Amino acid sequence: MSIPMESLFLYLPIFLALSSSSHHHRLLKNASPKNDIIFANRPRLLIGKQLGYNYTSLAWAPYGDHWRNLRRIATLEILSAARLQVLYSIRIDEIRSLIHRLFLKQFQSVDLKTMFNELTMNVMMTMIAGKRYYGDDVTNLEEANRFKEIQAETFKVSGTTNIGDHLPWIKSRELEKRMMECGRKRDEFMQELLEEHRKEKGTYISAEKTKTLVLLIAGTDTTTNTMEWTFSLLLNHPEILKKAQTEIDNRVGHGRVLDETDLVHLPFLRNIINESLRMYPVAPLLVPHESSDDCKVGGFHVPRGTMLMVNMWAIQNDPKIWVDPRKFKPERFEGVKGGRDGFRSMPFGSGRRGCPGEGLALRMIGLTLGSLIQCFEWERPSKEIIGMREGIGFTMPKAQPLIGKCHPRPTMLKLLSQT
Repeated sequence: MSIPMESLFLYLPIFLALSSSSHHHRLLKNASPKNDIIFANRPRLLIGKQLGYNYTSLAWAPYGDHWRNLRRIATLEILSAARLQVLYSIRIDEIRSLIHRLFLKQFQSVDLKTMFNELTMNVMMTMIAGKRYYGDDVTNLEEANRFKEIQAETFKVSGTTNIGDHLPWIKSRELEKRMMECGRKRDEFMQELLEEHRKEKGTYISAEKTKTLVLLIAGTDTTTNTMEWTFSLLLNHPEILKKAQTEIDNRVGHGRVLDETDLVHLPFLRNIINESLRMYPVAPLLVPHESSDDCKVGGFHVPRGTMLMVNMWAIQNDPKIWVDPRKFKPERFEGVKGGRDGFRSMPFGSGRRGCPGEGLALRMIGLTLGSLIQCFEWERPSKEIIGMREGIGFTMPKAQPLIGKCHPRPTMLKLLSQT
């Protein structure tokens, strides 16, 4: 099932379709922050039951004390700025490894989607378990292959539309069985990692932390997809790529590879990422919300227990809200603090249920793309424009994986030859 490209507010048990995404945008402004707490619940979808520990994980838990505890653990102990800084060496080591692999493959066509995916997975799993499962230096190939199989199945079942979530009298027993089996394999794998950690470190990780860590694994494909969409846009717009390269040269120079402290001084690079997230949000319908009480939004009566789906793609690509919305124009975000631009652009959601991993994602995306732009000259594998057709899945992957070609920039050759 492809992502719908028309504006849609979907209410259950009542269906209400609004043809104008600008109307949708006005409703969203009226709904938040006034009704933010009312819509802080999650609907009880099948994925939340089978892969969200019966609606007790951070993504799927109902709003309340348990969810607040999980959110606190995630934001303070795992995803806070201080914690991310402690884990910086993991990110930079993986990015340097990627740069080295590209240096060895200069002038060859490379599968950037696979490289971005392996980078992100290694960063996440090194943060969680101190292990790399992709590329070189994989110590346990059997465990790594098992992890890859579980992740592939997780993405497959979680990206499958379950009609029963919207029409309860139509159930997919086959999909439910697949989710149950996938959940069982994930639980077994995570439990083994926890036991190994306990034996080696002599410490115990609580169930709440476990559920938060599982959420981190689930966020890898969103970061991968954003990097792939963004780099596809840059290969199709070499003049913008060159402008980003010039900014990095002026702010960082050629004597070292940029680091995360440089990102705040690279506003055009950040504008490129914001514009990519606007055009190709990796969660185009966000994650569904559910009203915990009766309320009114934009004059509409919304009953308690109503599912709310926000079509962020429609808002962020509406010609009534954005000038030339399908044109890649990073400069439109100049002067916009944080890239949100009110409620016109919210790729990570907003309010209480906004994505807690936004800070980590933006660091990863900025550092990775900035490093590749600084170190290499890039081109498309042929004269053909990179295809920008959307694929199938909740996180909107590209239909065709991104292939690119690169060679070291002369000004960076000496530095790269030493990596």
